[in-house]
Amino acid sequence: MRGGGRLFIVRKIFRHEYNDIISVENLLLAWQEFIRGKKNRKDVQEFQLYLMKNIFELHFDLKNKTYQHSKYQKFNISDPKPREINKASVRDRLLHHAIYQKLYPFFDKKFIGDSYSCRNGKGTHKAINQFEKFYRKVSKNHTKTCWVLKCDIKKFFASINHQILKDVLIKYISDKDILNLLSVIIDSFETNKHLIVGKNSKTGLPLGNLTSQLLVNIYMNEFDHFVKGNLKIKYYVRYADDFVFLSTDKKFLEKLIPKIGYFLETNLKLTLHPNKVSIKNYSSGVDFLGWVHFDDHKILRTNTKNRMFKKLQFQLEKFGEINEDSRQSYLGLLSHGNTYKIQQEIRGK
Repeated sequence: MRGGGRLFIVRKIFRHEYNDIISVENLLLAWQEFIRGKKNRKDVQEFQLYLMKNIFELHFDLKNKTYQHSKYQKFNISDPKPREINKASVRDRLLHHAIYQKLYPFFDKKFIGDSYSCRNGKGTHKAINQFEKFYRKVSKNHTKTCWVLKCDIKKFFASINHQILKDVLIKYISDKDILNLLSVIIDSFETNKHLIVGKNSKTGLPLGNLTSQLLVNIYMNEFDHFVKGNLKIKYYVRYADDFVFLSTDKKFLEKLIPKIGYFLETNLKLTLHPNKVSIKNYSSGVDFLGWVHFDDHKILRTNTKNRMFKKLQFQLEKFGEINEDSRQSYLGLLSHGNTYKIQQEIRGK
């Protein structure tokens, strides 16, 4: 392991074989998952028109080791800040789902309990609930001052180092054909090149890939286990590249910053965002996962509220009405905080 001390992780090897992933049966199961909510999209309909032919062709390309990932279609979104999304072809996205179906159940068991991004039964609500639960424990039910160290990684997806990611995967997967296929997926996209240990190594994973969601969790799992196993931090919550530490000792948190920064730089070639590392008293309001948290309540972050109203207004202008599922979804989100006035506004739209 590179720097930062020894990690005590009991590793079990992924038992599925390459043929389990590329089988026609698994590709068909993956298709059923993939098309949910996408049946009206033109590229999906075109692929479905000759579904079995396309699936058999993909299967044979994978079986004969002639599969190549196609180029990505780029487009930009603002959610809330500008992001570049790279969309793969239907054929490639089907394969991403087939890979995900087999890898996710195995790796999910390797992740710590307090990692919440892109995991079944987790999500932002669970992460927020745990954050608040930790606050109550650390503050001894509001009787002690609780400090929160909040961190963010600079250009997270763009900075994932391909070679380091592959080295992490090798720890868990022994099947060379699976590793080679994952390498094809990983190397199908890049943002930068860096010279690492004499190797010309690519960086970056596309935001639009289902496999990217799993791979970044596998990547950051190295950091999670460092935090829990080496630093022995009990009150820690991570959602993607946003993570927090809670303690009654402000100086302890201050001393953590160079330790976690060193590990991220040395082991994962990631950098803490200099403008997004802060230590705040929980009582003064801590901005985490779209909400500003206080002792006994939380309020919606302003840009989260603005983004929500912007989307609802777009529906109103384009379709003449707001989709009721969207309305109920937002009301469900808002029910978790002090948002009575906002809820009334949404009900009145």
